[in-house]
Amino acid sequence: MKLDLGYLTIFQRIEKLLNLTGIFLQSNLIKNIQITIMYPYGTPTLLPAQAFDPVKDAHDLRKAMKGFGTDEDKLIEIICRRNNEQRQEIQRQYKTHFGKDLIEDIKGETSGNFQKLLVGLLRPIVDYYCAELNDAMAGLGTDEEVLIEILCTLSNVEIHTIKNQYLRLFGAHLESELKSETSGNFKRLLISLCAAARDESGRVDPNKAKEDARELLKAGELRVGTDESMFNMILCQRNYQQLKLIFQEYESITGHSLEKAIKKEFSGDIMEGLIAIYKCVTNKAEYFASRLHKSMAGIGTNDKQLIRVIITRCEIDLADIKVAFERLYGKSLKSWIKGDTSGHYKHALYALVGEQRSS
Repeated sequence: MKLDLGYLTIFQRIEKLLNLTGIFLQSNLIKNIQITIMYPYGTPTLLPAQAFDPVKDAHDLRKAMKGFGTDEDKLIEIICRRNNEQRQEIQRQYKTHFGKDLIEDIKGETSGNFQKLLVGLLRPIVDYYCAELNDAMAGLGTDEEVLIEILCTLSNVEIHTIKNQYLRLFGAHLESELKSETSGNFKRLLISLCAAARDESGRVDPNKAKEDARELLKAGELRVGTDESMFNMILCQRNYQQLKLIFQEYESITGHSLEKAIKKEFSGDIMEGLIAIYKCVTNKAEYFASRLHKSMAGIGTNDKQLIRVIITRCEIDLADIKVAFERLYGKSLKSWIKGDTSGHYKHALYALVGEQRSS
């Protein structure tokens, strides 16, 4: 049996996280399990620091925040240039040596988006995802875009890990929260994704792809009204390689992309969710490039979205996202960050996206 874990800097050493979050596999499955890289997630911009010394880093951080004033450049140098696993070790050493919580000290010494970025980086990535999902559903209204961005883009093991940790952190089942905060076809899409039951074998069947393409056509463009359940079933169950074949077959039959058909047949959140799956199958880097662009386009900046995409992708494929961003929008990601952010916040983002500091 193979698990699709991808380039697991996102969840740092899957064995540790399986133990951490209490995901238990049946013993008869675990004997011959083979953990392999199946989805080539891509090229990160943030790699583990070489000659890593968490004790020295902890002392340097304490020094940067002790007394009058704060050495923000030192905070950036350490926190933004260590991967998540290293940051967790720094926090343990900080608490051991000084009897203080590093996140609380950071909160006391920084503010605004710079603080939000550093605090986000210091949280275990699983906890960070859980907090983003919880925030998206807390209070009045729901941020459906966050739910789509997270649940439509992660693998089965990642979603299972998040579900278990969500229950630990918030005392509620993620699926139950999704049911209460969403409705209709969009709710059914999210519940399907939350089940994390996608085939991840990587096996392809050209004949089955032709059949599924015809089923999608019959469920959408060839009927009055749309059979949303067929789109849901196919897009949430088939593996990415098989979906690519299905999309190619659909375009061969109709002369246009399935994306165009989805935009014609659906609207609102369900359309956005299905399009997100389509884009992640066809070009995940372009999908996240579009998320970064949307966070900075127009008047004002959606800093929460900008921070989330950079934190969650910098250890996976942000270098590829940068290339896609410049190809799609004609300017570098750095230039957009420069135009929409400032100060230490801007310089911290530069470090995470693999760019040199500039004025």
